[in-house]
Amino acid sequence: MDTNNKKTEKRLLVEFKKIKKVFTTETVETRALDNINLTIEQGEYLSITGPSGCGKSTLLSLLGLLDTSSEGDYYLAGHQVANLSRDERAKIRNKEIGFIFQAFNLISDLTVAENIELPLSYRDDISKQERNTMVRESLKKVDMLHRENHFPSQLSGGQQQRVAIARAISGNPSIILADEPTGNLDSKNAQRIMALLDELHHEGATICMVTHDPRSATRAQRMIEVFDGKIVLDQSTDKLSAIAV
Repeated sequence: MDTNNKKTEKRLLVEFKKIKKVFTTETVETRALDNINLTIEQGEYLSITGPSGCGKSTLLSLLGLLDTSSEGDYYLAGHQVANLSRDERAKIRNKEIGFIFQAFNLISDLTVAENIELPLSYRDDISKQERNTMVRESLKKVDMLHRENHFPSQLSGGQQQRVAIARAISGNPSIILADEPTGNLDSKNAQRIMALLDELHHEGATICMVTHDPRSATRAQRMIEVFDGKIVLDQSTDKLSAIAV
């Protein structure tokens, strides 16, 4: 087997085709996203930047199947997902997408292990024994196995975010979506979280991260800038292939 060719094979994981998102009230129509075309390959690490209100959080919500587009097509791992029912989206989201939030979003009255196991418990393709194994393996990856029986209130902010990352990766998702993952952390813990994301990427994870921090953004392989609902820049972070859209 030619291992070099195997390493270069890439699967198209995400494809947005002419995606639009419009929010309408009685008097105002706001175009949050306007004709977005975007592809993400398996194993890529990209960051999404832009000023507040530019549409980047809306873009991440659509990627994560937390919302639906007004127009356009969304293909996730080759499957059209833009027009699925709410239940169908929830099922795919739980299996294919791992989320990391700025506010950690851990449930206070569940232990660390229980927080990680909860989303796995909704999947009928995973047994209880398999869930236990997946929880422990994900905690080992973020060096938090020794805290599995603690509650979120007993952890520092950095520790809570590491648990949140363990929860995101526990189900072996196709893509990890991180929304300002260092936004609630001091600089030391922020560096640790970014180093952990780097490590996950080197292990093969596909990561898409929204961030205001230019230092975090340039740690990704590829940086996308959004302005007024449009992708205005899509470039590799080594500055070799800047493309104005």
